[in-house]
Amino acid sequence: MPPLNGLRVIDLTRVVAGPYCTMMLGDMGAEVLKIEEPEHGDDSRGWGPYINGWSSFFLELNRSKKSVTLDLKKKEGAQALRRLIETADVLIENFRPGSLAELGFDYASASAINLRLIYCSISGYGQTGPHAHLPGYDAVIQGEAGIMDMTGFPDREPTRVGVAITDYLAGLYAMQGILLALMDRERSGQGQHVDIALFDAMLSVMRLPLGVLLATGTNPSRVGNDHLSIAPYESLRAKDGYIIVAVANPRLWGRFCDAIGRPALRDDPRFATNTDRVTNRQVLKQELEAVFARLTVGELTTRLQAQNVPCGRVRSMREALEHPQVKARDTLLTQQRPELTVETLAPVVKLSRTPADVRLPPPALGEHTKEILEQL
Repeated sequence: MPPLNGLRVIDLTRVVAGPYCTMMLGDMGAEVLKIEEPEHGDDSRGWGPYINGWSSFFLELNRSKKSVTLDLKKKEGAQALRRLIETADVLIENFRPGSLAELGFDYASASAINLRLIYCSISGYGQTGPHAHLPGYDAVIQGEAGIMDMTGFPDREPTRVGVAITDYLAGLYAMQGILLALMDRERSGQGQHVDIALFDAMLSVMRLPLGVLLATGTNPSRVGNDHLSIAPYESLRAKDGYIIVAVANPRLWGRFCDAIGRPALRDDPRFATNTDRVTNRQVLKQELEAVFARLTVGELTTRLQAQNVPCGRVRSMREALEHPQVKARDTLLTQQRPELTVETLAPVVKLSRTPADVRLPPPALGEHTKEILEQL
């Protein structure tokens, strides 16, 4: 039996951060009721590309849920949600702060209905502070939290990370906050408000840039695929593609030099210490790529892995799915709906005794409305 079996979650979220969190809760056994407005549902249902009329975006974030359509602006819809809150353990929402208060479903109102309710809010800037009222989308938060200024090459413009990183981080923190609140409820018998901000989530992983700023007084900025403090720790061009290496300590440096057939580099005064290598990064890169140009990525990875030097091919999405670990660890999950086969990435957390139990494919809009409302 999965660990969250018997838990009921009311999901008032849409797009990425909230749906990612509730999908993980559902994978681990919670009954997730995805409340959607009746006409269009989750915004992402309308985002292409499509697979047999289904948004591929929506499919990747919404398995393990039941879709219930309610118009919360109408009396009947609002009454139904209140009755569902009475039965719920968790409510999660990502409305702009204050919006749900106008409908009578803010934290104060919901907790008055159910004192044991864990109420999780995900927003751009959190429930407090001068920017709390502003909408927050991943692209905006990447700019605001400094990650764009750190991403890209020094002579180019700041660059957005290729996936909605702030949303996924916020979803993970929301999952963590909900589980912590549930643990506290076991002792206290009371629910509480979990407040998650995309801005906080993104800023929380900017620890290395912060350390550089505090240590040097200099604002760190874009270094391309280099590491601010380590070299070689970057992608390098080989004969047939790119390989990324992570030579993070002196022992690895020695093994790296032996593996590529250049032991003399190990004691070269320009590269003897990590500080030397960082200082002379560009010269080192030229030396390494002169060697790598004669070898394929496969030949290099064979040599480096034989010496236990961390390295890997820089892969496309298709190539990543062809990695042998994907099959070995069942990383791709296949589910069936009458009209299509759904492939999604499987749960990351692998529990030895109470593993995830993914049963429900992504739902059609309102697919479970009748089932759930009849229970009331």
